[in-house]
Amino acid sequence: MSFKQASLIILTFLGICISTNCRSQESKTKSVAINDLPEKVDKSGISCWLTNPDKSALLQKQDSKLIFNTSANQHSTITVDDANSFQVMDGFGIALTGGSAYLINKLAPEIRDALLKELFAQDENSIGISYLRISIGASDLDAAVFSYDDLPAGETDPKLEKFNLGQDKTDLIPVLKSILQLNPKIKIMGSPWSAPVWMKSNNNSKGGSLVPEYYEAYAEYFVRYITEMKEAGIPIDAITIQNEPLYGGNNPSMVMVATEQRDFIENNLGPAFKSAGIKTKIIVYDHNCDRPDYATDILSDPKAFEYVDGSAFHLYGGEISALSQVHNAYPSKNVYFTEQWVGGPSKFGHDMKWYMKNVIIGATRNWSKNIIEWNLASDSLYDPHTPGGCTSCEGAITISSGISRNVSYYTLAHASKFVPAGSVRIASDSLTDLPNVAFKTPDGRKVLIVLNSSNNTETFNISFGGKTATTSLNGGAVATYVWW
Repeated sequence: MSFKQASLIILTFLGICISTNCRSQESKTKSVAINDLPEKVDKSGISCWLTNPDKSALLQKQDSKLIFNTSANQHSTITVDDANSFQVMDGFGIALTGGSAYLINKLAPEIRDALLKELFAQDENSIGISYLRISIGASDLDAAVFSYDDLPAGETDPKLEKFNLGQDKTDLIPVLKSILQLNPKIKIMGSPWSAPVWMKSNNNSKGGSLVPEYYEAYAEYFVRYITEMKEAGIPIDAITIQNEPLYGGNNPSMVMVATEQRDFIENNLGPAFKSAGIKTKIIVYDHNCDRPDYATDILSDPKAFEYVDGSAFHLYGGEISALSQVHNAYPSKNVYFTEQWVGGPSKFGHDMKWYMKNVIIGATRNWSKNIIEWNLASDSLYDPHTPGGCTSCEGAITISSGISRNVSYYTLAHASKFVPAGSVRIASDSLTDLPNVAFKTPDGRKVLIVLNSSNNTETFNISFGGKTATTSLNGGAVATYVWW
């Protein structure tokens, strides 16, 4: 497919929805342009967008609406209650890695602009991504390792006289500026994979730890980063102190145990932010759900507690309920979900089911204020990446001879398109084979995201305000239901 063809991408979908059935019907086939997915709904019933595990429907708006009525039946019921609310959402988004920015930035201008509008514009033609995570310096999905203060071996720069945003000025910052034009309110989180090597115990981009002698310089490194990104027109809403601080095997990476992170926050980073008048949120941990004690150990310290907004989690280990464990221990502090990859080549139905159940639904039902997937774009070989970086991280989109949309695009879009920042999670019954999560948007719409985690068709009711609507989903299918 040529780039010009990519700008006019047409997806072929199967299926329509009758008023009591939101299953794709294979006897009906139609073509729908990717930008023909209207978000606006009238108030006459429940609109439904459907994705089937066999790809016969991909975020496809169903032709008929579900209608609430008072008829009784024996089907299981998901009751949605907007009088019972939980966390306010900061947004649903993805990591814009340096490699993603490079791939996007090298597209022909008209293709690049159309793609960014599809992803980030806040209108009915977009999937409405409202949160981004970027790396502070290189992540392992940059083409090469770099920091903002790289020096010849043996040299140091404690006053950061050679600090420079450097390589980010080529692709990342220009792409971010284009995104901010489309959505000036998008939230951006920065996360470092490593400090500059001269600050580290092993003088290497891989592994090692931050030398206490350079705690003050590293705190200033964050201040300089936030300040210079702001001067470049890029507001940083939040930072995590270290990506995956308990794993030193990536390139780049750095190990920072909880006591080190606690000391760095209370003695250096927190005071440095306060002195510089920086309001950017400080978020701790940023690693797997198997170690919630990392976050609680820091939050239990009164001095560190003062500076910390909350804690961040991935799900390569542990259970998603760890987020609720930390929330319940420290309810005044926020929890965030900041990374989960899809390994390529993905298995669409299998990966969609796991991702929807554990991340989109699981993390938000366990108090996460956001969802950030990993990562936005890769090419057909899962490049670029650093030497020693991830060799099979599949992007939400693949940019090669054309543009294709992968499983994480659709899992994200089922939430991001319909649940803007400022929406609040509301109560909904979670059924064994029908995990789900519900939200109320700032303009009053109710949004219910449902996964049929079984292999069989499930018929069920959606109940709201004393009335019900009956629908069904194929095994492994996902639907987003929207009503006023």
